[in-house]
Amino acid sequence: MTDVDLSAIDADRERIRATYLKPDRPASSARGLHHFAIVSSDVERTVRFYQEVLEFPLTEIFENRDYRGSNHFFFDIGNGNLIAFFDFPGLDVGPYAEVLGGLHHMAISVDPENWASLVERLTENGVPHEVHSGVSVYFRDPDGARIELIADPLGEMYGQHVL
Repeated sequence: MTDVDLSAIDADRERIRATYLKPDRPASSARGLHHFAIVSSDVERTVRFYQEVLEFPLTEIFENRDYRGSNHFFFDIGNGNLIAFFDFPGLDVGPYAEVLGGLHHMAISVDPENWASLVERLTENGVPHEVHSGVSVYFRDPDGARIELIADPLGEMYGQHVL
């Protein structure tokens, strides 16, 4: 970091917390995450990675209504939530890039009992990864999207309730 005023950032965070974090938080207007969509360059490679390495079952695949010949396919990530993918045959979408407003990473909660075995599966399959704090593992999927598997329960982050 170059010339960042950390005390000003801390003060701004506290101001935002005081202004917007409500002690009696109202119910959300949303029912939950229906699906999170990512672009895939190779449908079968994506299916093998998410289903065979990460153990997220493929739930459906059909033609994307918005782009003829494109596949729209889904994986179960538990708790009624899905990751969806599209491919765009014949369209050069370029390589994955982290950009302002784009995906930084997607954190998926897994049971602590499964977390260690999934880290082992990443190693066995030659997927470069980095473990943090003994509960998070970060890696990239075959197209470069950054994924985190976290052993913390849903609604918690490193022991702090966030929901």
